[in-house]
Amino acid sequence: MNSPRLLHELIEASSHRLSHSAALTFNGEHLDYKTLADKVAAFAGGILALGVRRAERVAIFLDKRPETVVACFGTSAAGAVFVPINPLLKPEQVAYVLQDCNVRVLVTSSERLPLLEPSLAQCRDLEHIVTISEPASSFLDGLPIHLWHELLDAPRRAGHRVIDADMAAIFYTSGSTGKPKGVMLSHRNVVTGASSVASYLENNCEDTLLAALPLSFDAGFSQLTTAFYSGARVALINYLLPKDVINALVSERVTGITAVPPLYIQLSQLKWPASIGDHLRYFANTGGRMPLETLKAVRLKVPNAKPYLMYGLTEAFRSTYLAPEEVERRPDSIGKAVPSAEILVLRQDGTACAPNEPGELVHRGSLVAMGYWNDTDKTAERFRPLPGREPGFVLPEIAVFSGDTVRKDEEGFLYFIGRRDEMIKTSGYRISPTEIEEILYGTQLLGEVAAFGVPHPALGQCIVVVATLKPAIVVDEAALLSVCRERLPGFMIPARIEVRESPLPRNPNGKIDRKALSEEFSHTFARFE
Repeated sequence: MNSPRLLHELIEASSHRLSHSAALTFNGEHLDYKTLADKVAAFAGGILALGVRRAERVAIFLDKRPETVVACFGTSAAGAVFVPINPLLKPEQVAYVLQDCNVRVLVTSSERLPLLEPSLAQCRDLEHIVTISEPASSFLDGLPIHLWHELLDAPRRAGHRVIDADMAAIFYTSGSTGKPKGVMLSHRNVVTGASSVASYLENNCEDTLLAALPLSFDAGFSQLTTAFYSGARVALINYLLPKDVINALVSERVTGITAVPPLYIQLSQLKWPASIGDHLRYFANTGGRMPLETLKAVRLKVPNAKPYLMYGLTEAFRSTYLAPEEVERRPDSIGKAVPSAEILVLRQDGTACAPNEPGELVHRGSLVAMGYWNDTDKTAERFRPLPGREPGFVLPEIAVFSGDTVRKDEEGFLYFIGRRDEMIKTSGYRISPTEIEEILYGTQLLGEVAAFGVPHPALGQCIVVVATLKPAIVVDEAALLSVCRERLPGFMIPARIEVRESPLPRNPNGKIDRKALSEEFSHTFARFE
């Protein structure tokens, strides 16, 4: 078949080329591309038989398993829009998503369904529930419950006609304030993203990618799309402990892993069997800057694996990457634009920043999302016409203004400074939390570090740090503050450093939740005067 243009065609294309090659592995069992394609088509037929119309939303609230993958791609094949929901969300949060985007069909498990029951009465657009295991009843508050295997037995039928500009998915992303926002991604966004990422990671049909991130996270779902674009295999894992990830790297002979900094921090403190280095071809970081000490530690464990330092935002799927050959020279860089994208650094007036001048990262190209579901105001804030188009253009080009502050050096390499909503504003200075965190990571005493600002009546904000210790390490706040005084100017020295035993709070995508920590300390500023 021709090159894929629609999301579900990624599986169809690889099925034509590699029908009996493994596409998915879960709990030691493999699903080949032909079987996966058949199940995707069967699911599409099943929800079409339920009366799902073009562009209606189908939510998937499951852990990582083959049914999750089938439901996402099967919804695409039907011409509807899939909404992956993080399995860690609470019932009230799930209900918010179901209501916000008017979900018609919910795919979940019989174990999760009773937890959701009290909240589903508020979801007036919901018409059908599909469970992957036997439910206690065939109805829930008047809603019919369909068994997975029965749904897939429905007659096959062609899906609604869609084109690459149509919506394929809605990914909900946490906002700095208020409720999560639903980012609308087109088929063009996700297919171009698959092609772009697979090209620079050099993915191929011999690869095995470990799906360690949530599939409701754009970078997690990207493990599926890049693998299916390349004909590779994806190993699905729902891990409880970082050690489980190490074990999966060994047992599945993984060639590529993408993770977020908090997971790499934990993995770097574990022993890695030498055999991992025999097959791990690359490791990639996303979702925030990887501390330099963590990067060094991981590279020592797998010296032959190529490191890829990536930056992305859900509103543009992927944005930049640092090529492995540049990591030694500029390990603190987020690299340059991915294929099919251009990254600009602009001032508030829309003009281009000079080299090394901080400005807002602006992403243009076919990866720019369609906006936020049912929220014209927030869409207008983030998705804006690009100023300075060449003469002769009639239609405006919409770019995504990230809200992230970066700088670009003379050679065009980008450096992340901080999120506008995470920047600490104290005594008239704007400070990036990562600058403080890197100093403390450099002590090699700490496991996780989070710096953030809390309200202060005289300073505007003062700086607080919460950290965890590495195993068998003892250090007090005074010693850590002493390091800060040696390495940082006075206005960047934390007012307080608190050391904890338990891991720092995470948001649903596994990133350290600075906002939650800041709120925890928001009423204690008087102690810092």
